[in-house]
Amino acid sequence: MAALGERFRIAREARGLTLEEVSEQTRIRSVYLAAIEEEQWDRIGAAVYVRGFLRTYASFLKLDVELAHREYAGSPAVWSSAEASEEREAAEAASASAAGKRSLAPWLWAAGVLAVLLVAYLTYSLVNSGQPGGAVAIASPSASPSPGASPSPGTSPSPGVSPSPGTSPSPGAALPGAGTLLVTLSGTSWLRVTVDGNVSMVGTFPAGTQRAFRGKHVTVRVGNAAAVTLNADGKNVGPLGGAGVVVERTFTL
Repeated sequence: MAALGERFRIAREARGLTLEEVSEQTRIRSVYLAAIEEEQWDRIGAAVYVRGFLRTYASFLKLDVELAHREYAGSPAVWSSAEASEEREAAEAASASAAGKRSLAPWLWAAGVLAVLLVAYLTYSLVNSGQPGGAVAIASPSASPSPGASPSPGTSPSPGVSPSPGTSPSPGAALPGAGTLLVTLSGTSWLRVTVDGNVSMVGTFPAGTQRAFRGKHVTVRVGNAAAVTLNADGKNVGPLGGAGVVVERTFTL
């Protein structure tokens, strides 16, 4: 059997047609018709165009379209072109992957550095925050001070310590007056007290907890407003709100 392109040429010449005449009737440029007869597929371009031209040209010449497609797909030129295309695609994919990794590496490094700096900053803030000269009091109701002990006005509890139920100022101690904020809990509540920008007391405290704070600006945030009573500058403020209500108040002493 003659080669694919040769069969097209023989069939055309048997009808006494030139490439130009076939081009006029099939609307396929004569250069592409010549490329089919010479099996120069790269002159046509993508395989989808080659198959389309083969179908039209073969139908015009009354040739077997499916056979023409199979012979085209099995030709060495098509295989080498496909292999080259696959190699190019694989090389491009590998190059893109490498470029992506290179572009991602600086971001990962920067993210790691930022994470380390953030942890260091938070640690420093936790250690150095609190009232001047003191540490932050992170209270937990699981620990309690020695019987009869209570903090002096303006001081903060030791880290990890929360007062036991019924704790109150020592007998005979002077009641808080001007420049002092007294916090008293009649029920369990989460509490955070900030004095002049420094956290002095934070945690969940039981009923009976009582603390006095001194400073220019004292901010109190509670999670159970009905259980927290305040006395500011010797004046009874009363409960901050209803049961279970979160309230925050700032006092200038």
